[in-house]
Amino acid sequence: MESVDAVRDHDAVVSVIVQMYQALGDRPEFDRHLHQAITIWESDAHEMLQGTAQLDALRDRRAAVARHPHQPAAVVAPESIRVDVWGDTAVARYNLKASYEAVARRDESFRVTDVLRRSGERWLIVHHHSEAMARTVT
Repeated sequence: MESVDAVRDHDAVVSVIVQMYQALGDRPEFDRHLHQAITIWESDAHEMLQGTAQLDALRDRRAAVARHPHQPAAVVAPESIRVDVWGDTAVARYNLKASYEAVARRDESFRVTDVLRRSGERWLIVHHHSEAMARTVT
């Protein structure tokens, strides 16, 4: 039987993940879930990113090549979130689905692992690893 603290920590970590993606497009709100010294692996980044400044540079590159100014952004949703917590450290694993309902673009899926650390009463992501999943032909 899980303790009340374990359930509360699990739910808090899930909430961080869900709230972060609900804020996609609002960098300050999205980034409030990230530690300033975050490290990041992304499928379209050749090296590990370090810190939010390098993340911003990746975001800017993506925006410059991927979107027409009037094209709506993707709707993203984390699915099948699994969380383990050990004291002030947690790991979350989930699938992230990006849907492009309003444009002729295929949906995308990513496998994601986030490592979080408790900072006071908050959980912050200290490492993010996202890998684009290969599209399957059906």
